[in-house]
Amino acid sequence: MSDVLEPSVALHSGRPAAASARGLADHLELAGIAVNRTRMPMAVTDPNQADNPIVLANQAFLDLTGYTADEILGRNCRFLQGARTSAATVAEIRTGIAEEREFTLEILNYRKDGSAFWNQLHVSPVHDDDGKLLYFFSSQDDVTEFRKVQTLEATEHRLLKEVDHRARNVLAVVSGIVRLSRSDDPALYAAAIQQRVQALAAAHTLLADRGWHEIPLDQIIRQQVDVLDPNRIRVKGPDVLVSALVVQPMALVIHELLFNATIHGALSGPTGTITVHWDGAPQSGGFELHWEEADGPAPDDVRRSGFGTAMLRAMIEKQLRGKVRQVWTETGLMVTITVPGSLEGPKGSNSV
Repeated sequence: MSDVLEPSVALHSGRPAAASARGLADHLELAGIAVNRTRMPMAVTDPNQADNPIVLANQAFLDLTGYTADEILGRNCRFLQGARTSAATVAEIRTGIAEEREFTLEILNYRKDGSAFWNQLHVSPVHDDDGKLLYFFSSQDDVTEFRKVQTLEATEHRLLKEVDHRARNVLAVVSGIVRLSRSDDPALYAAAIQQRVQALAAAHTLLADRGWHEIPLDQIIRQQVDVLDPNRIRVKGPDVLVSALVVQPMALVIHELLFNATIHGALSGPTGTITVHWDGAPQSGGFELHWEEADGPAPDDVRRSGFGTAMLRAMIEKQLRGKVRQVWTETGLMVTITVPGSLEGPKGSNSV
């Protein structure tokens, strides 16, 4: 029999004390053959020796770890641990050994060649008839591929939930655009919806380019205003990263302010200007934005109560869960928009 199957002390056979010496020897030999030929990696350690070394291991264990018998016999199993092995899991093993109890857990182990594998480790104490601890028996199961499947399934589940959140968010915005758009002229109605959906699509492209991660507020605003005369629009503010959920509603808010300024406000005349500035911490995600129009015509009743005002409030209060304050002056409009730093995914009650 291979020397890897020769423990320093014979394992308790579990047979009655009256069994013959030959019968006991045969039983132990058969047990040894079975252990060595099974496909399940197995090892036995001796807690009565210093540092609880390995005294027996089968061929499947050697195949799994890449070591030879000479390289593992007499060593504690910790040589299978590595840089990313969880200290908490190692502590669980130590506790189980100290308490002389059976346990099963998963631990990240490393082969001789340095490759990592997830090991489903089962450890069971072996006692003699008097209850004295003789050995610890352990079996190992490489569950790396199974964990990959689990991880993939979990990732797919999270992705589906994220896609659902994004789709709900976009559909809520589009629904608001269609419902709040008003015009007696079908052509003007269609044009208004088309422009707003285009603003939404541009923001979607921005999100896709950034991998649906946080986006600088400055970039969202400039995407909408840079198509106009830069000499009449000033944009300034600190670096603020906003949540992906904020991007499309905020882009539509800027579009509405810009559209109304072009038709009725500061940009409808030759000298009007717009200043957009904001305050906020770089990583907070929250901000307070100020939109200030100057040197434009006096606001009329259409602008004060028109679609732009309704859409603005709907986007900010329901989609962004923020606050908006509008102050009308003789030559322009001042808008203050406050958006919180935390914004969860869309829920059934936050449609526009």
